[in-house]
Amino acid sequence: MKLKHMLGAMTLAAAPLMAGMASAQDLPACENCSDSMTIMSWGGAYQASQIAAYSDPYKALTGISVVYDESSNEAIAKMRAAQEAGNSPYDLVDVEGPDSQRACDEGLAAEIDIDATLAPGADGSTPTADFGPSHINDCFVPQIVFSTTFGYRTDVAEWNGAVPTSLCDIFDLEKFPGKRSLEKRPKKNLEWALICDGVAKEDLYTVLSSDGGVERALAKLDTIKDNVVWWSAGAETPQLLADGEVVMGSTYNGRLFSVIVEQKQPVAMLWDWQVFDFDGWVVPTGLDEARMNRVMHFLNFATDTQRLADQAKYISYGPARASSQPLVGQHATLGVDMAQFMPTNPANQTNFLVNNIEWWADHSDEVDAKFQNWLAQ
Repeated sequence: MKLKHMLGAMTLAAAPLMAGMASAQDLPACENCSDSMTIMSWGGAYQASQIAAYSDPYKALTGISVVYDESSNEAIAKMRAAQEAGNSPYDLVDVEGPDSQRACDEGLAAEIDIDATLAPGADGSTPTADFGPSHINDCFVPQIVFSTTFGYRTDVAEWNGAVPTSLCDIFDLEKFPGKRSLEKRPKKNLEWALICDGVAKEDLYTVLSSDGGVERALAKLDTIKDNVVWWSAGAETPQLLADGEVVMGSTYNGRLFSVIVEQKQPVAMLWDWQVFDFDGWVVPTGLDEARMNRVMHFLNFATDTQRLADQAKYISYGPARASSQPLVGQHATLGVDMAQFMPTNPANQTNFLVNNIEWWADHSDEVDAKFQNWLAQ
């Protein structure tokens, strides 16, 4: 199954809403449906946001039971085992984009016609139009958009009052001296390096595929290599920033929200050339009719305009529907306006990237070997 979108125009900007948006109370009855669901997800704050925004309201309306399994990091292996056993214990599985592609390619996930099964957008748009490039393949039902972007300290004396305003300030050691933190893997770092070496967005993977393309990106990274602290876990950059061990660094936008809003550290976010990633649902193949009917009923509810906006009350990941963005309000407990922290906020989308999943699937082993050799030099 081919990936539908690569680096095309993002369409997650705000959209005007139509009056008369359906409420949860208008949810139709589910005919010939199972009375329970087992959902595989990630645990932690993210799963808690799903329970608060989706499954608890759905349970209140339908009376069914919903059980969560916190093992999405093993989703593909568990879906393979379930298929071999001929009976999936899971009705719905939460995965990131690359795993959805693998599940689709291997026949582990069912193809879903989202325009036929999901609710239209509150602005009247079809699900296909409303989800835009987050609908990356025919098995994937998008849910949220998160991004890898940069945070920086706002109190660096050596910067003389200046702050980074573009991605390429990461490579400017003269204007912005100090340690940086970058993820210890080539993906995203190579794209960022080429952008700051003058390569146009639409040419990134042509250059990376050409002779010397990866080496060109590594040469750009060489200019700051001695000032880089390499991280493997998303929590590391926020801690390094909070401790003052680095002055800027990359990590997931939700991690930066935590250090800025919850910990109240002198840190700000740099959204320029953030890299989008998508998370959403896949439905295991082989479910019987009653289980499939229940899953489709739940997905129609859980991925409508309002429910995706509701999830943003609990976590700083952007709703995958364009029509949801105008409904993003305040955090449920912190009272903070969440729109400014959303990757999908139009103000944060001036420049962005979407990793070419198929290119990385084809080249990751070779490129990772080059990257690790470069790190060791």
